[in-house]
This record gives sequence, structure tokens and C-alpha cells, in this order.
Amino acid sequence: MTKLPKKELFHIPDGVLYLDGNSLGPLPRSVPGRVAEVLQAEWGEQLIRAWNKAGWMALPGRVGDRIAPLIGASPGSVMAGDTLSIKVWQALAAALKLRPERRVILSDTGNFPSDLYMANALAGLAGGGREVKLAAPEEVAAAISDEVAAVLLTEVDYRTGRRHDMFEITKAAQAAGAVMIWDLAHSAGAVPLDLAGSGCEFAVGCTYKYLNGGPGAPAFIYIRPDLISEAEPALAGWMGHADPFEMATDYRPAPSIERMRVGTPPIVQMAMLDAALDAWQGVDLTELRAASIRLSELFIAEVEKRCPQLELFSPRDPDSRGSQVSFRFEAGYQAMQALVAKGVIGDFRPPDVMRFGFTPLYLDEGDILAAVAILEEVMTDELWRDPAYQTRARVT
Repeated sequence: MTKLPKKELFHIPDGVLYLDGNSLGPLPRSVPGRVAEVLQAEWGEQLIRAWNKAGWMALPGRVGDRIAPLIGASPGSVMAGDTLSIKVWQALAAALKLRPERRVILSDTGNFPSDLYMANALAGLAGGGREVKLAAPEEVAAAISDEVAAVLLTEVDYRTGRRHDMFEITKAAQAAGAVMIWDLAHSAGAVPLDLAGSGCEFAVGCTYKYLNGGPGAPAFIYIRPDLISEAEPALAGWMGHADPFEMATDYRPAPSIERMRVGTPPIVQMAMLDAALDAWQGVDLTELRAASIRLSELFIAEVEKRCPQLELFSPRDPDSRGSQVSFRFEAGYQAMQALVAKGVIGDFRPPDVMRFGFTPLYLDEGDILAAVAILEEVMTDELWRDPAYQTRARVT
């Protein structure tokens, strides 16, 4: 197995300590060359012939198969493409079709807002009578009743990093006759996953965070293999047709995971993701997870010793959180901007949460100690009071 970290595979600007891979991964050095190849040798020289000659048509499925081992899925069960919100819609719509007699979509109060927006919008379009119910994260399993059609949860909470127990909640959902959908946005590439072992029906995720696919990188959807032929594609796009170039007026979904394709895939972005996934060759996810815990535990210990103004917001037990750590501070936004100005990049979530991601592919203990030293300077000298950091930008 490959030794961690693999810093040589990534471009990190000089003078930057990057603790925000949980929001947007850095640029893998393999990506620019791959993009140039797609633009010049494929699009430029082959033109439309590249759909066949360069394998563009098969790329979403091939990338899905490369993601599969990172999430504990079997080949042929993952399809890449579109955005995470679209994949949430597809999974949830298919789940509701599998349980037409049930009226409730269950999620939790800590779920990512876009997932809840999609759930509420879909409930409103599903013929009336459906509703979204929310439970506290720790009360989800107990809230699953025989009214619930689908349970939609993000495995790692985007603000706190708290993890749900995938196996326990999936078992509870299925015991109650509900369909289980996991959002892996903050899990894929951060923690070992075993979708196949969990038995969940659906999972979705994005690739621009820990998988380093780039801004706007394609999302993915997983369907348990025995359900693929039953999962109805609510978005019946031509690329999900059994034979797209038959140009038939009636829609016949592909018999495979291809049915979850919608429109023409963004080939340049798909190729970027394909190249970025090269960094995962030889990586042992158990080793990655152990390194992530070492880094995050070191960070927490040092911050609590040197920055008493900050309050830990993530679970203290490392087994109960993903690969990020959050602290609360009344002036969290301003403090984060001061920190970024000093070369340590994390991010902020309202109302007062400072988030830090730990990605052992390109971070080591020296990086963590250096970052905490700068954070201590920001807090001790109250650099966050500078007027330059008081105006909130659109992206935080």
C-alpha cells in the first residue's frame, strides 16, 4: 500500500496550510494534463468522433466503477454525473415509487439544507399527501415508523462532523419497511464505507470534496444491485434510455445502472474527476482513517491547550465523527478570515462554526502544528477584530 501523505500528487500554493478539503479538494497535479488532452487531442482533433474513439460515452460508468471501491460498492452499481441535488432527487423519487402507499420522508435536523429542499419539493410534487418529517440526529432510529417511505440522511454532518451509524439506522429503516438513502458528501474519501454490507437501497455523493474532482465535479448515485431494474428513473433523460441512439419517442430505461444517467455528461469535468481518482491508487482506507484520526486528535488537543476561546462543537469521540473538526466562537467568521489571511484555510458555517478538514493524502502532523500556531496568534492577538474581516463574503 502507498505511504501517506502523498503530497507530491497535489498542488498546494506556497505558504498555504489547507484544512478545507472537506469543502473543496485541492488540484491534483495529474488534472491539467488530462484536461489538455481532452481539449486538444480529443475534442480538438477527433471532434464528435471522440464519443466513440476517446470513450466519452462510457466515461460516466467507468468513473462510477472507480468510485465504487471507495464507498464499499460492487462494480456496476455506481453511476457518475449531474449534481448531488439531482442525484438526491433521483434516489428519493425512486424510493417513493418503491413505497407508494407510504406518505412520510424522514430526515434529521442536521441534514444539509439542499437535501431537505429537494425532499420538500418532491413531496409537494408527488400527488399530495406526502410530507417531510425531521427528527433530532440522535432520535432518527426511534422516529422510523410504518408511515415512513424513505429515510434520507447525510452520514457525516456538514457542520459538526458527527457520524450516523450506517448499519444500525439502515437496519432500523428496513425493519420498519422503509427505504434507506445515504448522502455521502462528507464521507466518500474521508472514512471507510461498506454500502454493500449495510444493505442500504440507495446512496448519493459529491466528488469535489475529499475525492478532489474540482469545483462542480460530477456527483454519483449508488443503487443496491438487486434493485437496479426496479428503480424508476424520475428524470427520464435520453442518456438513461436503453438505446439512446434509437431515438425512440417512448422511454425505455436501460436495464443497468445506466438508467440513472440523465443528459449529456460534462466530459471535461468527468475527465478531471477520472484523473483525480488516480491519487487513490494503492490507498488503504483503513490506514487513511487512522491517519485522519491522529491528525484531528492532535488538532483538538493543541487548540484546546492554546486557544481556550474556542469551544469544541464536534463529537469528542473520534469514532463518532468524520474527517473534520468544528469549533464554535462568537466571532467565528471574522476569526476564520483572519486565519485565511495568515495562510491557514478553513471555512465557516453559521451561526458561529469554524470548520477544519483533515485529509491525510496531503496533510501531516507538521502541517497541523503549524496551523494551530497561527490560530493561536489570531486568537491571542485578537487579529479577528481588524475591520477588514467584518464584511461577510457571499461564500463563507
